[in-house]
Amino acid sequence: MSVNETDTAMTTAEIRELESRYGIPTYAQLPIAVVGGDGSWVTDADGRRWLDLYGGHAVALTGHCHPRVVKAIQDQAGKLLFYSNVVANDARARALRSIAGIAPKGFSRTFLCNSGSEANEAAIKIARRTTGRRRVVSMINGFHGRTMGSLSATALGHYLADYAPGVPDHEFIPFGDLAAAERAITDTAAGILLEPIQSMGGMWTATAEYLRGLRALCDRHGTLLMFDEVQTGPGRTGAWWYGENFDVQPDVITTAKGLGSGVPVAAVIASDAVAAKVKEGDQGTTFGGGPLACAAVEATIAVLRDEHLVENAAARGAQIADAVRSIAGVTGMRGRGLLSGIVLDRDAGPVVKALRGHGILAGSTPGDAKVLRLLPPLVLTESEVETFARALHAVMKGA
Repeated sequence: MSVNETDTAMTTAEIRELESRYGIPTYAQLPIAVVGGDGSWVTDADGRRWLDLYGGHAVALTGHCHPRVVKAIQDQAGKLLFYSNVVANDARARALRSIAGIAPKGFSRTFLCNSGSEANEAAIKIARRTTGRRRVVSMINGFHGRTMGSLSATALGHYLADYAPGVPDHEFIPFGDLAAAERAITDTAAGILLEPIQSMGGMWTATAEYLRGLRALCDRHGTLLMFDEVQTGPGRTGAWWYGENFDVQPDVITTAKGLGSGVPVAAVIASDAVAAKVKEGDQGTTFGGGPLACAAVEATIAVLRDEHLVENAAARGAQIADAVRSIAGVTGMRGRGLLSGIVLDRDAGPVVKALRGHGILAGSTPGDAKVLRLLPPLVLTESEVETFARALHAVMKGA
C-alpha cells in the first residue's frame, strides 16, 4: 500500500505499513493501531473502541488521558520542557515531595530516572556502593529490564541467555524458597532484588511469610532488601507499595510504568538510612527528573489519592477473582489487586486472541503459558469488570 506521509489521519493498515517500513522490528505487534484513549478504553485508527485490560503494559495507571494529568503536562509544556539536574526546578521539587508523601515511613528520598530498567540498575549500584560488597541475589523467573545491568539480574527464559555473559557477581535462587534464600543471603551479599509479583514470570506472588523471612535474613547479614515495584507500585496491588500489605519494609523500592501515567519516568526510593550513604556523583542521569515528567508524577499521585484509586484497585481485583472463579476452565488466581493472573486449564495465548474478538485487550506471560494476565487502569469500573467476565465466559465456553 502506498502511504502519503503527510496525512494526519491514517488507517490501521497505513500506520502498520509505515512502522514496518521504518522501525526496527523488536516487538510482535497486535493487529491494531491505537490512536486515542479515555479511561479504561482505547480507540484504534479505524474507530473501534477496546476495553483495555492491558494498560499499555501496566502504564495507564490513572486511565488513558486523565484530564488532570493532561492539564498538568500541558501547563508544564508551556512553561519549561526540560532542564537537567544541574539546577533545581519547581516541578521536580513538588514531584519529590509527592513521592515522599506516599512512600513508607522512613523513606523520604528519591532518585528520579527514566525507566524501570534504569531504576533497577541504580538500585544494584546503590547496594554495591553502600555495602562495599558485590554479590547480588535475584530470583529465577524474575524480570528486571533489558539493559545489561538489570538483565544480569533477570533469570527468565531467553532474555539473558541471548546476551550472555552478563555482568558478574549475580546469583539466582528459586522464588518463594526461604531455605534457598538462607543459603544465598550471607555476609557477602550486597542486596537481594525481587518482584513481589513476578508479572512476566507467571504472576507468582510473594507471601507474607516469605517477605518477612527475607527481611529477617537481610537484617541479620547487613544485606539490602530491594523490591522491584516497577509494575506493582504505586497502588496497583491495593496498597501504595506491596510490602504494606504485610507490614514489611524493604530498604529500596524501584518503580516506573504507571508513575507518570504514560510519560516515561522511574524512581528509586530509598530508606533514609540507605539514602544517607549515597554520595554526590554516585548516580547520574540526563533526562531523569525532567520538568515534564515530574509534572506528570505529581498529577498522577494526586489523582490516585483524591479519587481513591488504590482502594479501587483492591475492590476491582477482588471482583475479578469472584467473577471468574466459576467460569469453566479457570483453575486459580495469582497476583493481587489489579495485577491479576487468571490461571487456565489451557494456553492463554488463544484466549487472549479470542478476547480481542469481543473488543478486549488482555495479556499473557512468558513464564507460564496458562496464565491470562490483566494490568488495567486503576479507574476500572464494576461494569467494565462484568463486561470482561461475560466475554471470558463466552470465550472459554466457545473454545
